[in-house]
Amino acid sequence: MRFATKALRVGQELDPQYRAVIPPLYQSATFGWEDLDHIPKFDYTRCGNPNRNTLEEVIAALENGKHCVAFASGMAAIVASFSLLQAGDHMLIASDIYGGTFRIGEKFLPRQGIQVGEFDAHHPETITAAVQPNTKLLIFETPTNPNLRVSDISAVVKVAKQHGLIVIFDNTFASPVLQNPLDLGVDIVVHSTTKYISGHSDVIGGAVITNNDEYYTTVYEWNKAVGAAPSPFDCWLSLRGVKTISCRMDVHCKNAQAVAEFLESHPRVSKVHYPGLPNHPDHAVAKRQMKAFGGMLAYEVDGTVAQARKACESTQVLLLAESLGGVESLIAYPPLMSHATMTEEQRVAKGIPPTLLRLSIGIEDAQDLIEDLDNSLKIAFA
Repeated sequence: MRFATKALRVGQELDPQYRAVIPPLYQSATFGWEDLDHIPKFDYTRCGNPNRNTLEEVIAALENGKHCVAFASGMAAIVASFSLLQAGDHMLIASDIYGGTFRIGEKFLPRQGIQVGEFDAHHPETITAAVQPNTKLLIFETPTNPNLRVSDISAVVKVAKQHGLIVIFDNTFASPVLQNPLDLGVDIVVHSTTKYISGHSDVIGGAVITNNDEYYTTVYEWNKAVGAAPSPFDCWLSLRGVKTISCRMDVHCKNAQAVAEFLESHPRVSKVHYPGLPNHPDHAVAKRQMKAFGGMLAYEVDGTVAQARKACESTQVLLLAESLGGVESLIAYPPLMSHATMTEEQRVAKGIPPTLLRLSIGIEDAQDLIEDLDNSLKIAFA
């Protein structure tokens, strides 16, 4: 099956009892045993549930993976991938990374005796300089949050494997529609399924996908022990959402391209971060590596911080809110949202100035989004 068909059909046969087209919701904490000689496939929902099982089958198929473990959030999935570490290990986190991942590496992993270093995924040779004898894994993402840089996944994997590292990749921003990192040699893919996979801003979830049996077992057992499992209804909602991911991403990408081109020509905008623009520094690698350029972009207001904040607060169609990947367009201010855990000095060093605004472009009419952004800038500079 091809991608769009997988999203609709994998693991989703007609209900055998009533031939329902949509899988039933198994809203049950526990399941009965026939006898003690036969352990049932599902016995307790923290460990497994039919709705969760189906969601895991679908996500694994979309990422061309063998195994998937679903989680209650994207951050739970990221932390679960770090369960491959133990006290005394060292890991590398890309310098351009989601604020939540940065927070875990800076504040919590060191408490567990895990050392954390940094590398630049746009320059894979920096891995060699950062590796220590006890380095076990690295994590990176592309396109990055929030400044939409694109690194060469295969090049990062090549250097990492020269040092025997496990490679973890956050594919949330692109979604499995636009790239499949396992095909490029990545060991583990993580998702916040809250975003494009579910697509409707009505559920929180995460997923870990891998082809490695050992990694899968460790991550599954961690989830089982910690209890970071999603509810049956959350899985059912994600299954409902993922059915339309292929057509949704098509509109997200087309709208984002139109918005980026408009902002690029706007006199009140100093810089637009979108890999679909020919002048983006990573346009060539994005064109080669991705099927399209995505629904996320950022832009820098050519003015004061107060004017940037005013522009962010003045949209009417785009909603001022955290998160991304839903059908509705969102505008966000990273210093107070996705990257609030960093100091201003850290943000600026990572290319996140206080005048940068992040957009998650939805599936509204593109012209309405353009007019809304234009009006917000007029208000900000009035």
